[in-house]
Amino acid sequence: QVQLVESGGGLVQAGGSLRLSCVASGTIFSINGMGWYRQAPGKQRRDLVAAITSGGGTNYADSVKGRFTMSRDNAQNTVHLQMNSLKPEDTAVYYCYLPTPGVTYWGKGTLVTVSS
Repeated sequence: QVQLVESGGGLVQAGGSLRLSCVASGTIFSINGMGWYRQAPGKQRRDLVAAITSGGGTNYADSVKGRFTMSRDNAQNTVHLQMNSLKPEDTAVYYCYLPTPGVTYWGKGTLVTVSS
């Protein structure tokens, strides 16, 4: 069993920054594939924000490239999402996820609100 716990969300003005963290605990073989999705208010779909690739690199959604940076701490099974130059359209619940063979684990989410 794997648990994911996000932290770091909050209210920030447009142009500001926030840093999200996600800690994975339990039986974890690799955090490759670990990443972030977000769900904007009133929308049912979760959109990919950033994720570690199988090769160890990072993929970003076009909407956050150049503003968001994902980093990892393998020893701590932790990933971070540094979000700069935030925009009101970045307002969403941000979910951490970890795909494993057979099941994908999700955190409960952390709310990011960007005021204009």
